[in-house]
Amino acid sequence: CTYVHTTLPPNIRNKDRMQALIYYDVRSHFQLSANLAIQAIRRVAMNRKAAHETHSAVEEFAPTSIQYDARIFSFRERDWSVSLTLLHGRERLPLHVGNYQRGKLKGAQPKAAQLCKHPDGTYAVHIQLHIPLDTPTIPEKAIGVDLGRRDIAHTSTGQSWEGDDLTRVRDRYSRLRKGLQQKASKGTRSTRRRCRQLLARLSGREKSFQRHTNHVISKALVEEASAQQAMLVLEDLTGIRARVNTQPRTRTERRRGNSWAFYQLRQFVQYKAALASVLLVLYPPAYTSQM
Repeated sequence: CTYVHTTLPPNIRNKDRMQALIYYDVRSHFQLSANLAIQAIRRVAMNRKAAHETHSAVEEFAPTSIQYDARIFSFRERDWSVSLTLLHGRERLPLHVGNYQRGKLKGAQPKAAQLCKHPDGTYAVHIQLHIPLDTPTIPEKAIGVDLGRRDIAHTSTGQSWEGDDLTRVRDRYSRLRKGLQQKASKGTRSTRRRCRQLLARLSGREKSFQRHTNHVISKALVEEASAQQAMLVLEDLTGIRARVNTQPRTRTERRRGNSWAFYQLRQFVQYKAALASVLLVLYPPAYTSQM
């Protein structure tokens, strides 16, 4: 991916054009199979398009994951194994999965997966399943959800999830990061290395805590809407950071606002609602708290 990105002009973002220019060069230079070479070019194209939309630059590519499709991946339930095309040919690898994963994969015929390398050196394959969804009907009842930082979510039926615990955890991690960053810029070489390692661990823990909180809230929202046969109405907070950051605020308030993962919560609600055949409606946020 890095070779493709540094070789081709940065203004080329179309996958087909990139493939026509560098496909054979990538295959011969890295001894890749046809599909693996295409996957590398496709990843660079996707990253360039995303960076162009956000007016940012593509950073370096880290060896963390490879996307697989049906041509270079297969799953076999008979012996719970997967077949993957690697650098030196096809390999069949046994899966170490629990009962939950076995229940999801039983009788399934997945066509895509992602091979991931974790920071501790272990590997995992994320198998993607395509589940047919029923088109949700338009119910007469609706449950409105007001999103915020004081209350992460507050429904029109009276349910509420306070954000005090989340803010307290974020502030604690912020203080720890500040102290470690100061030590990482000073001290001995081993001290600086150790501080950088601790910063990476703290980042993962904070993200995991935020993700778990959003999973719990989104699951409760969808279960309530499904039980009451109602639609969910969420505030459409697209672009709220850009609007709020124009206002004068303290550094602490700016940090708290920019770390608010409301979009992740919306994504979790979207896919859980789709699986439960619950209709989800996005509504302009003006005056929703009063309503």
